[in-house]
Amino acid sequence: MVSGQLLSSLRDPAGLLRRLRAAGSTEPVRAAWPALRARLAGFDPARALIRFADGVEVAFAALFRPIAILRRVLRLPAVRLTTGLAWRGLAAAAGIGLAATLVTGLSSQSEATITPPAEPQPRPIRDVAQTARTTPAGRDSWIEISKPIAMFSLESPDLDRATMALEARRSPDGSRREELLTFGALTDPKAHLALRLTVEAAQDDLSQPFIVALVRAAAARAMSVQRSGLPAAIQTRFGPVEAADATLSDGHASRACIVFRMESGALPLAMSGWWCGAEGKPADRRQLVCLIDRLDLLNAGEDRALRTAFARTELNRQPGCVTPRLSATGRKVSWLDADGPTPALRTKTATAAVAGSRKPEKR
Repeated sequence: MVSGQLLSSLRDPAGLLRRLRAAGSTEPVRAAWPALRARLAGFDPARALIRFADGVEVAFAALFRPIAILRRVLRLPAVRLTTGLAWRGLAAAAGIGLAATLVTGLSSQSEATITPPAEPQPRPIRDVAQTARTTPAGRDSWIEISKPIAMFSLESPDLDRATMALEARRSPDGSRREELLTFGALTDPKAHLALRLTVEAAQDDLSQPFIVALVRAAAARAMSVQRSGLPAAIQTRFGPVEAADATLSDGHASRACIVFRMESGALPLAMSGWWCGAEGKPADRRQLVCLIDRLDLLNAGEDRALRTAFARTELNRQPGCVTPRLSATGRKVSWLDADGPTPALRTKTATAAVAGSRKPEKR
């Protein structure tokens, strides 16, 4: 009786809540709980499943009984349907139904949320023959200096100073200056050096790969790089410098050279270029190290950091790369100069002493 009242209450939960609120007590639920717990404790899921399976088999048997009678009347061949085959067919039908429902739900959701991409707008084509590319004011914006005053000097017996050329330019804000020292030409049989020196107030964070920087520098001088090796560091007075063997060409002639690059760091100076030896005397890294070590600072202006850095690197010069030079006034080097040779010690001989002690006779 109590369980029947509980089941009728569960079928109408809203009515149960109204009755509980009106009564103001939970006594009916407490009274029905022991009986419900006893029924749940005695419930056997395996037994219920077996009963359900038996019911399904009985239903299939009742369904196929008219078919068996019709087969006997019409004398048709026997078709046997086992219980396992029936269960498999039922499971397959259930699986196909679930898959169809899932696909239908996903397709309807995708159609509602996914929108086709917008067509890209065509970009205008620039006529490179008539329209120049606008370059923002940055690292590629330079102002040429018509009559530059050299900041650096390079003297070496391997270079012909008669063929030296100087080009200079600066940034619009004046924080960077670039000088290009050129000795000889690529087509000349003599030694050829192209040295680009860039004075920077701050280190450049956007560094380019070695090969990319080499190709761009050669293209700026109307040349191409036919072959290039892997860069390796060489030690100079300014620190390590990347150097690699390369073959440069200007369309008419090609030469084997050594390309090099040093980025600015502790020293506010960056350098790059290539060194090509004379005819019959190919360029080597020892010559390149001496050329870089012989680089001098002539005029630093108000750049105290550059002047201090150059003075600090004087101690790193390699002794074999220092050559005797004339002084700034143009006179010859004497024994009073730092690079001058020590004079020979002069001594008086006995004959010179006797000759000096004799007095002329009076007549």
